[in-house]
Amino acid sequence: MAVMKIKFNQKKRVKLAQGLWLMNWFSVFAGIVVFSMGLFLKIELRKRSEVMDNSESHFVPNSLILVGLLACAFNALAGKICYDSLDPAKFTKWKPLLKLYLVLCFFFNFFLCFVALVCFLGKGSLESTLGLGLKNGMKFYRDTDTPGRCFMKKTIDMLQIEFKCCGNNGFRDWFEIQWISNRYLDFGSKEVKDRIKSNVDGRYLVDGVPFSCCNPSSPRPCIQYQVSNNSAHYSYDYQTEELNLWNRGCKEALLKYYSSMMNTMGIVVLFVWLFEVSVMIGLRLLHTSLENVANPEDPECESEGWVLEKSLKHTFKSTLENLKNIGKFNQVNAGEEGAEGEEGAKTQAVSTVS
Repeated sequence: MAVMKIKFNQKKRVKLAQGLWLMNWFSVFAGIVVFSMGLFLKIELRKRSEVMDNSESHFVPNSLILVGLLACAFNALAGKICYDSLDPAKFTKWKPLLKLYLVLCFFFNFFLCFVALVCFLGKGSLESTLGLGLKNGMKFYRDTDTPGRCFMKKTIDMLQIEFKCCGNNGFRDWFEIQWISNRYLDFGSKEVKDRIKSNVDGRYLVDGVPFSCCNPSSPRPCIQYQVSNNSAHYSYDYQTEELNLWNRGCKEALLKYYSSMMNTMGIVVLFVWLFEVSVMIGLRLLHTSLENVANPEDPECESEGWVLEKSLKHTFKSTLENLKNIGKFNQVNAGEEGAEGEEGAKTQAVSTVS
């Protein structure tokens, strides 16, 4: 039994073709939107490339750009096919290509659905990328005199100010690294010598943070040095002074920013996918209804259109059988080639002996 079997007359076929033509040009516009979203996300990721560990995070924007371009190409071509279907003479040249085009549309829609899922599920890889990138970026914060790293201090400071965050997972991350350059340390000072000798790696560690971690909403001047020493400041308890420094880590802030952006893009791509599926179904109905016109010389006659000629179960079984037959055909060809090779070898050996 055919799936979505519908009877069409000339008027219905014309309306279907005109409606599909309009939908395809809307889909071209949707493809431009998806392409623009991918480009925007790629630019946003490039802005923070210094605090990202690798380029895996660019898979999502690259996929969106590719999908957007494919959507524009596929739907522009489908619009042309629908327009030509109103003229039987012009439509004749498209008939041999329509089945192949519909198969390509099916795989394109599958890829489009996959990209939508990747937008929703890309949070895990992005989290690890940001975590490692921020950790390495904080280590290079002090290297303001090192070529290739002198920009990192400004990058981290601007990031913490813009996203109202501090450190990787929190402001205490700055306590574990030397973020003050040796250029600004007095190595003749006993305090500096004691701090350097107090750890195995010989680093100058302090319970302080860069100025960019300070929260301007704090009612008191920012305390960025001796943060965990209550006795060093009047009327101060670092565990309750929540407004003094940003408590949120930059990994969490960036992850939330990019995740919300990618979730929104995933929803848009999902709607585009639903629209593309409906266009593909309409094109299949148009294709079958035009193929089943009993008398091509009488355009007014009725015809039937369907999405699948047989039931979904039967179509799936027949597709599997066709794939198996193709596999058997290839095996037979390989066997015949092997047999021919053996016969050739035997003939050559006999001729050599002779």
